[in-house]
Amino acid sequence: MSLLAQASEVAVSTPSVDWWGVMPLLLLAAPAMVLLHASSLLPRVWRGFYTGVTIAIATVAAGFALGLWSRVMDPDRGPFSTLGGAFGVDGFSVFVTVLLCVSVILAALLADGYLKREGLEGAELYVLLLLSASGGVIMASANDLIVMFLGLEILSLAVYVLAASHLRRFASQEAGMKYFVLGAFSSAFFLYGIAMTYGATGSTSLIGIRTFLVENTLLDNSLLLAGLAMLLVGFGFKVAAVPFHSWTPDVYQGSPSPVVAYMASGVKVAGFAGLLRVFYVAFSSERTEWQPIVYILAVATLLGGALLAVVQTDVKRMMAYSSIAHAGFILLGVQAASSEGTGAALFYLAAYTFMVAGSFAVISVVSRKGDAHSSLEDFKGLSARNPLLAAAFSVMLLAQAGVPLTSGFFAKFGVIMAAVESRSYWLALVAMGSAVIGAFVYLRIIVAMYMSDDHADLGVGPDSDAGEEAALGVPATVWAAIAITVGVTLLVGVFPGLITGLARDAVPVLVRAAS
Repeated sequence: MSLLAQASEVAVSTPSVDWWGVMPLLLLAAPAMVLLHASSLLPRVWRGFYTGVTIAIATVAAGFALGLWSRVMDPDRGPFSTLGGAFGVDGFSVFVTVLLCVSVILAALLADGYLKREGLEGAELYVLLLLSASGGVIMASANDLIVMFLGLEILSLAVYVLAASHLRRFASQEAGMKYFVLGAFSSAFFLYGIAMTYGATGSTSLIGIRTFLVENTLLDNSLLLAGLAMLLVGFGFKVAAVPFHSWTPDVYQGSPSPVVAYMASGVKVAGFAGLLRVFYVAFSSERTEWQPIVYILAVATLLGGALLAVVQTDVKRMMAYSSIAHAGFILLGVQAASSEGTGAALFYLAAYTFMVAGSFAVISVVSRKGDAHSSLEDFKGLSARNPLLAAAFSVMLLAQAGVPLTSGFFAKFGVIMAAVESRSYWLALVAMGSAVIGAFVYLRIIVAMYMSDDHADLGVGPDSDAGEEAALGVPATVWAAIAITVGVTLLVGVFPGLITGLARDAVPVLVRAAS
């Protein structure tokens, strides 16, 4: 028999694909590529076209994800995996996918007015938002460390370019370069972590790792601990946990405000999704090894973010350190290593997505052309220039401070209770202290907006840029984003059950591929 005939008799095994399970991912990535190519053929289109298309794509992807929710929550069907078991679909991945789509929608609304103001055109920013979100979906659904790394890189590479997307601002180019260089180091740590984990367990599959650790007792677990530490470095950089936070203030200050809104919401959601999926699920049997490390990270992040925010005079940098402190609060839920802690962390991520997007919507307007007016002085008298804008920003700031009747109150309450239930009492006390310090930072901005008598700061004095800048015209798309974020923040603050039940049901699980 000829070699060709023998080859024809060899059965080729290909992984089964449940296309409905990967549809949200495909709906984010494939239309983004089509949009990029179409923009090169249609250089002159209605300015709001790309915004509308991006919002439509993200909305449809979120709709398909919600359709999967009923399937994975059905006791008769439940979570499932596809692509040969490398891609898992459960309540956790669906919940995170919807959050990522929401962050893309809000960032696109902010980008429309921003690009017009800055005289920038093209579909690149919108395409990169969609591609980055697709990387986040992969991270939330990954059942293998290699797949997790691919998702992390897709997420990150797009955001590096987004940070440097304002070609007329040196600060934006600098922010993109700093983010890229430090991100490359964190990716290297993550890869080393994968290699060491493979050396210790003989697998990169999360199911294989968990099974091995449950069924075997390692006489020398130093290689595994080194792998865990390096994986934690990679995730710590992405969520801006201390001491891996050094990039955050500079990148937040230099990047375009709509991009920062996405970085603070979508990228943080994806980073914590990967962290929870790997540590809470795959390394659950080793929780006594990694919980103390996360405990220390949480303390350092809570105190570092809050204390460094106090000494800032630029509002974007304040929000950067505030974002670090919020990462510390979410780490409380991770450290608890329980279903209650995971649910509290997911609720916090959902609430924070709206709070931070609304905050940067206001900051983008006040910063004006070139993002050159983001100091605390520029916010003085904002209530006189635009009362609605000041009121919306106040709601966002009070929510981040954890004031009752806002989503931020229940978010902080949930993670602190998770820490208490895990007997991490001192960590809960540190979190409450950090909340008090953070409240001072937010009140400092509110005082500047409402209690300033310095009329020169209102933009109408002899040194003002222009009368129209004093008026602070707000594009309709920005008002839409502000209305959505304020509405959700207040609604969830009154009816937290709208999200808490979903977050509790969205605990990550691992499902083997169907044989």
